[in-house]
Amino acid sequence: MEAWFALLVGIFFTVAVYLMLSKFIIRVLLGVAVLGNAVNLLIFTGGRLTREVPPVIAGDAEVLAGPAANALPQALILTAIVISFSFFAFLLVLSWRAYDDLKTDNTDEMRVAEPVNEPAPPLGY
Repeated sequence: MEAWFALLVGIFFTVAVYLMLSKFIIRVLLGVAVLGNAVNLLIFTGGRLTREVPPVIAGDAEVLAGPAANALPQALILTAIVISFSFFAFLLVLSWRAYDDLKTDNTDEMRVAEPVNEPAPPLGY
């Protein structure tokens, strides 16, 4: 089961890198979202996928009675979800503002700061 999840994580990372290397802002945003999901699935897979009892100590015991689920990957995934969602929301607003100002989502056409009629800089020295 963990091998399938590892393969799925690899596919997610591959798709995310492919989308983030695009010259269109919408694809970059989707790549960031898929990358966040890939990281969450990676943490989830690294925290063992076996079903065990929850990590709750009974009122009359001092330690756990047996093996229990690891709560740390769950807490890390919740934190990663919040961070990736806030980063995605920031990038969404940033790209929306860029689209409003420049009327394009193609990064090749977003070269506002570069002069139009001047020659290109040298490629080597």
